[in-house]
Amino acid sequence: MDIYWLAHSCFRLKGKQATIVTDPFLSLGPDDPWPQPTAQIVTVSHNHRGHNNVPGVDGATRVLSGPGEYEVAGIFILGFASFHDAEAGKQLGRNTIYSFDMDSVRLCHLGDLGHQLSAQQVEAIGSVDVLFVPIGGASNLGVVAAAHTVRQLEPRIVVPMHYKSTEPGGIEPLDKFAHEMGLKLEPPVPRLTVTRSNIPAEARIVVMAPGK
Repeated sequence: MDIYWLAHSCFRLKGKQATIVTDPFLSLGPDDPWPQPTAQIVTVSHNHRGHNNVPGVDGATRVLSGPGEYEVAGIFILGFASFHDAEAGKQLGRNTIYSFDMDSVRLCHLGDLGHQLSAQQVEAIGSVDVLFVPIGGASNLGVVAAAHTVRQLEPRIVVPMHYKSTEPGGIEPLDKFAHEMGLKLEPPVPRLTVTRSNIPAEARIVVMAPGK
């Protein structure tokens, strides 16, 4: 499958059977353009404007916006209940974590997760090959909490999102996350191609450049 990052928490996952767009965002202006992608499936982690621009996705026939078990176009998707803050949603509400079984690869998108995962949540999510994790803090996991979450889920490929170079307003930078993880940063890539056979034996951080 091919993975593209559109900005914020929005990725396009192009598999053999179908294409998924996660957390489509509402454009904030000319410096934050919305690329109007095409996909059959859209997932929404929570109902905030930076994550719920479903009308901005062409061709969407299935929209998932909460916990549950789904099978769409041969892709098995699980939605797990969580919160957008560390106070059980009292400040920012609920968040849905999604896992996708696509092309024999297991992906997990944490949305705007705002708290540490419980042992029960880690067990429910299970094995993860590719993890999309927010690292900026403020309205989601910060660097230290994000690194802890990565260690809990033990993915082989870690794709950071919501960090300082792409988000305004006092949130944490990518290099700080890499230092916390004890991993090196590689140059950003516009596309990440993942197959069962090319998943690395040890964890690595993949930084993505915004694209289409």
